[in-house]
Amino acid sequence: MSTAKYPDVSLADEVFDFHALLSPEEKEWAMKARDFAQTEIRPVIEDDFDKKYFRNELIPLIAQQGFLGMHIKGYGCAGASAVSYGLVCLEMEAVDSGWRTFVSVQGSLAMSAISKYGTEEQKNYWLPQMAKGEKLGCFGLTEPHGGSDPANMKTTAVLEGDTWVLNGAKRWIGLATVADLCIVWAMTDEGVRGFIVPTDTPGFVATAIDGKLAMRASIQCDIELTDVRLPADAILPGAQGLSGPFGCLNEARYGIIWGAMGAARACLDAAISRSKEREVFGKAIGSFQITQAKLADMTLEYEKGVLLALHIGRQKDAGTLNLTQISVGKLNSVREALKIAREARTILGGDGITGEFPVMRHMANLEAVRTYEGTDEIHQLVIGRALTGLNAFS
Repeated sequence: MSTAKYPDVSLADEVFDFHALLSPEEKEWAMKARDFAQTEIRPVIEDDFDKKYFRNELIPLIAQQGFLGMHIKGYGCAGASAVSYGLVCLEMEAVDSGWRTFVSVQGSLAMSAISKYGTEEQKNYWLPQMAKGEKLGCFGLTEPHGGSDPANMKTTAVLEGDTWVLNGAKRWIGLATVADLCIVWAMTDEGVRGFIVPTDTPGFVATAIDGKLAMRASIQCDIELTDVRLPADAILPGAQGLSGPFGCLNEARYGIIWGAMGAARACLDAAISRSKEREVFGKAIGSFQITQAKLADMTLEYEKGVLLALHIGRQKDAGTLNLTQISVGKLNSVREALKIAREARTILGGDGITGEFPVMRHMANLEAVRTYEGTDEIHQLVIGRALTGLNAFS
């Protein structure tokens, strides 16, 4: 059991008894992540968010926990279950979406692309270093003209002799200014292909996006690719067409299903705790029926969201996952987490907009999470297509 100065079980989970549904190994991963996130990140995250500071000194510590690429088997990775990985995402996002995003960009996107589609030489070179946090990766898919339409990709890769030449632009690319490599997706004569691009390659320029009101403790960037020249073996041979990047996006979306519920839990815990301390009309606001009704409804949606995440995780581990369920989970988790955050803010009163509580920070972050890895509308269309057999994307 943890010896840290916080509850081993959240206030919401005391009612839920969620850990009763987990295996000993899954509980161990959950508690390891909770200990780390609450001890190392929680004490500094409000200040980091306020100052727009990405605390990259935490990266080696995160790597030591085995969280980077933890779902990958071999190559120095933990080879943990999908449920265990989801639990880590939940605990990381319970302190801040930016740190779950870091684990996701490194492991579910960059490392997964190499693991799924790379050669043995590429895997053996990059993955052990990335698992240790010695090399950082990013994932260049989204483009400035429209992130939800990757089929209309403008970035190109042209083979000149035995050299690939890349030109184009990417936007909202996490970690790009600190990454050592970028998985760049580009249009070729054979369709969309993926490339491992060392970020020190001439012509690769990443610029951090400023002015963000969400995800302020993490890094998102613009990328410009100007005559970036790569050897022929920079290509990921196992990926051809949009199924390549989508295979990685589904890994990242899976983590969000769990992670958003972590943010929801943090907001719910803050509301429960404050409802027992804040007094109006001579008694704690938690003793009023309307407050208890709010807390009950928030807890209901939190429990349903986590149970859905667990169901999807169990399917993923069994190899029976219908990928439409990824859209069901992502759409539900983020939408309901936002509702929980907003309701929690009402219980906190005016103090709820301050950094004394994490709710407004989580709310802002969740607005960003709602957009990336597929907007609500994209996931609604994925589900609608599965229900009707009709494609509404075009």
